[in-house]
Amino acid sequence: MRKIGVLFLSIFLLGLIFIVPSFLYFEKDLWEAQKRVYYPEPSRNSFEFQAIDTMKYSRDLSREKLNDSTFDKTIEEQVKNIAQTGATHIAIATPYDEEFLPMLRRWVEISRNHNLKVWFRGNWSGWEGWFEYPKITREEHLSKTEEFIVKNADIFEDGDAFSSCPECENGGDGDPRQTGDTEGYRRFLIDEYDLMNASFEKIDKKVQTNLFSMNGDVAKMIMDKSTTTALGGVVTIDHYVDTPEKLIEDVDFLAQKSGGKVILGEFGAPIPDIHGEMSEKQQAEWIDKLLGGLQGNKALVGASYWLNVGGSTEIWKENGKPKEAVETLSKYYKVNVVYGSIYNEIGELIEGVSVEYGNQKIITNNDGYYELKFVGDQRDTYLKVSAPGYFSQEIKLKEGANALDIDLIEENKNLRVRFILFVRDFLR
Repeated sequence: MRKIGVLFLSIFLLGLIFIVPSFLYFEKDLWEAQKRVYYPEPSRNSFEFQAIDTMKYSRDLSREKLNDSTFDKTIEEQVKNIAQTGATHIAIATPYDEEFLPMLRRWVEISRNHNLKVWFRGNWSGWEGWFEYPKITREEHLSKTEEFIVKNADIFEDGDAFSSCPECENGGDGDPRQTGDTEGYRRFLIDEYDLMNASFEKIDKKVQTNLFSMNGDVAKMIMDKSTTTALGGVVTIDHYVDTPEKLIEDVDFLAQKSGGKVILGEFGAPIPDIHGEMSEKQQAEWIDKLLGGLQGNKALVGASYWLNVGGSTEIWKENGKPKEAVETLSKYYKVNVVYGSIYNEIGELIEGVSVEYGNQKIITNNDGYYELKFVGDQRDTYLKVSAPGYFSQEIKLKEGANALDIDLIEENKNLRVRFILFVRDFLR
């Protein structure tokens, strides 16, 4: 009887030694495979849409430089500088009239060479009377826009944006604040939007068409919830106010009033009548305060700085030398990012973990994944990771993209976790 008991105990112990570890080893293999899950590097953009405007050169000089081949060197330099900031788009304001099409194509071709998408931000010269063109009606504007898109399909790429009538209140039938024609103005914008969508569908191009940039006060009047919905859920404002705080407040107000998202179609400083004169340092600080205050603001999905060269808000000098504001804008257009998954000690993904960096905070999703963006001047701040029942961690980050999986250690491990850890260590 005693021999039978010893035999049974021996079999039981052999089972513990071989069978259970074998099972746990299989679980370990799964864990190791899980740890090797590949996550593509996230976008380093602050906003979905990031642009810099070139109007003083792409529009104002479009006739003067039309037959000047040496102007390509200027275009090349400006486009290259814009691309290096992390902009996703370049705003090109060349008119859509046949006369200026060769100039528009030059800007577009060079922009493509620098991997930039284009925000077509011109108009028909007759709408505002540019270059002595005769005035056109709303009906003419619609028909000319449709013809332009279909006839010039080759200049567009998926991911571009096209505005048929930026700051539309400045021409045509006039500003609704003065004319009182609120409903007529709304109807015209909606007709333009529907026509552009149909035209781009006809040429099989996925181009964003809802960037109807307008004065901020016009937007407050025009962009109610039904109009915003009819125009693709976006309010685009060309807005200049005295302080960054006021601009942030207006973004929030318009998002709430319209029920949509907001894009800053034009922002910049200094405008002398609004901001007075600014040094390079003051200009950079104004931009820093604005974009810093907008970080993490879910109401804002895009921003376009006005402008690159040629006006009071310029961030490059005429000779191509960058001002201090270029570095400031770049750190928001090309932010740093940290991303990865968070596991416990036995390789299980943990959801609901708090991940903080500076003033940013996110929570891991159901897959234990996190992704957090931060600007360069937060480099002395540590990534803080914490969850109930686990020891917190602080991790130093580097500039650029940080691919970082994190293992958290439980404060009080249960028997299951202790046993798996014991066997795992035994098998190594």
